[in-house]
Amino acid sequence: MLSYNTLKKILFKFEPETAHNMAELGLRVLGKCKIMKTPMEKKNFINDEKLTQEVFGVKFVNPVGLAAGFDKNATMVKAMPALGFGFTEIGTMTPRPQDGNPKPRMFRYPEHKSVQNAMGFNNEGAHTVLKNLKKVYPFDIPVGANIGKNKTTPEEFALSDYKTLIKKFEGTSDYLVINISSPNTPNLRDLQNEKFITELFTMAKELTQKPILLKIAPDMEAVQAIELCNSAVNAGAAGIIATNTTIDYDLVPNCQDFGGLSGACLTDKSYNLFKALAKELYGKTILISAGGISNGEQAYARIKAGASLVQSYSGLIFEGPSMVRKINEEVLELMAKDGYSHISDAIGVDLKED
Repeated sequence: MLSYNTLKKILFKFEPETAHNMAELGLRVLGKCKIMKTPMEKKNFINDEKLTQEVFGVKFVNPVGLAAGFDKNATMVKAMPALGFGFTEIGTMTPRPQDGNPKPRMFRYPEHKSVQNAMGFNNEGAHTVLKNLKKVYPFDIPVGANIGKNKTTPEEFALSDYKTLIKKFEGTSDYLVINISSPNTPNLRDLQNEKFITELFTMAKELTQKPILLKIAPDMEAVQAIELCNSAVNAGAAGIIATNTTIDYDLVPNCQDFGGLSGACLTDKSYNLFKALAKELYGKTILISAGGISNGEQAYARIKAGASLVQSYSGLIFEGPSMVRKINEEVLELMAKDGYSHISDAIGVDLKED
């Protein structure tokens, strides 16, 4: 079989979105092919009691998940354990099908191990995604549903879009994520205000008992982010995912002036905001850290800072299918070095020591 370094050289000759579509095709085939999937899963999927935990009533065998944005239409769920992921998040889905923004809308910066995307919630719409999801759910690992409003839905009707999506996906997902932090839908981040958040989560709690989380942007001031997250938790949010992509274009020289940056360039920015949030929210709600995580040391730092779970996406592009296995193995090594017999001993330990 081709090594990932060889495969990466081939994929990187194509436009990023074309390469992504090729990867999707490969993973769809992998998900249906037991001869390929079983040995990959045996190699990459870490099933160790030391990493297994129950989070908001859901069992997670390992703490590393796929962030939303990769599997927008729930076509690759079956392949995720073969890549080692302990959970996966599909979407972002919108009520109606959406083409997204004009192309080109995805850019890679290999020298910075970073990606920039301005996709704009391109997806086949809730009806089709739900059909895809029903074919696999319930699944071997937890599946989250990341939901967002349509670009053409006016801000004053945004609540209606989220209501539609919660009702559609609450029966075919283990948790839901409210996405109002993507930079690629005009005015979407304007919904990151306490009034809307309170209305949204109050409504959501009336619709479902499933855990509903809020995903926030990394570009807010810490004080504002803390206030927003507190509002969400007080209104019934089961957790916070920090963070989405960034519009801090100073992080990558000569990048585009639109879309969101992710990958290694986001590591420090995301980690710093996460730490600020965790100081206020750890113990009050579940915290999930995303943004620039591609190795065990980074994942372990987020865990010690208060993250019960971590997510990655861009790192997979540069590190390949062994990335998640290596993260979990490194986390286990670092736990052993610190004398922890279970991941729960490490979660938030930096805050307990303060």
